[in-house]
Amino acid sequence: MTGTLYGVGLGPGDPELLTLKAHRLICSAKTLAYPAAVGVPSFARQIAAQYIQEGTSEIPIEMPMKVERFPAKEIYDQAAETISVKLQAGEDVVVLCEGDPFLYGSFMYLYERLRGDFACEIVPGVSSVNACAAALGRPLAARNEVLTIIPGPLVDEQLEQRIMQSDAFVIMKVGRHLPRVKALLEKLGLLGAAGYVERATLPEMVVSRLADYPNETAPYFSMIIVYKGEEAWTLHPQSL
Repeated sequence: MTGTLYGVGLGPGDPELLTLKAHRLICSAKTLAYPAAVGVPSFARQIAAQYIQEGTSEIPIEMPMKVERFPAKEIYDQAAETISVKLQAGEDVVVLCEGDPFLYGSFMYLYERLRGDFACEIVPGVSSVNACAAALGRPLAARNEVLTIIPGPLVDEQLEQRIMQSDAFVIMKVGRHLPRVKALLEKLGLLGAAGYVERATLPEMVVSRLADYPNETAPYFSMIIVYKGEEAWTLHPQSL
C-alpha cells in the first residue's frame, strides 16, 4: 500500500480560515511539505504552525528569491523524488499550500509529477480573491457578469484587452508593477472604482481606494479589485 499525497489549501493567511478538513489533515500528518524561499521562513508553514504536531517530519521546498525566472523544474523534480520515497513507503504526505492549491499554486507542479503513481487528494482553500473582496466589503460579480483574474506582470496591451472584456476583474501579483497598472487604470477611467488590498486577513492588512494608496510599489501579496458591471457597487471614499 502506498501513501496518499494531499494538497491542502491554507487560505490567505489567517489560521482561522483553514477548513476543518485542512485542520484535521495537518494535525494528524506524519510528514509535511511546503514551499519556502531560500533563507526566509515559509509563509505556508507560518499559517499552519500552531497545528503542526511535535515530531512531524518536514520537507521544505526551497526556491531562490529572484525576479527573473529560474530553473524551477529541477527543484520540483527533486521535491517530487523526496516525497515519492515517503509515499512509496506507505506514508501519507500533506503539502501545505497558501490560498488554494489550484489557483496559481505551486502544488500543481508536484501533482503533475506524482499523480500517475500515487493517490492524490486536493483540499481547496479560501483564495486571496475571496479574502480581498471580503476585506473591501465589495461583491465580485453578479448574475451573468464576467469576472476575470489577471496577473499584474502582463504587458499593458494584454492587461487592457482583458479589462475591456470583463464586467469585473481582479489584478493579482501587483508588486513592482503597481505604478504601471495604476496609470493604465487611470487612462481607462477606472482608477476611482479600484479597491486595493495587501496582506489580506493578516494583522498588517491594508485596505484602501487605489487612488489613495501612496506607495510606488506594493508587496507580492497585494490585489486590485475593480467592478464595471450594472450593479451599484462603485467604490466611494466614505466606504473605506
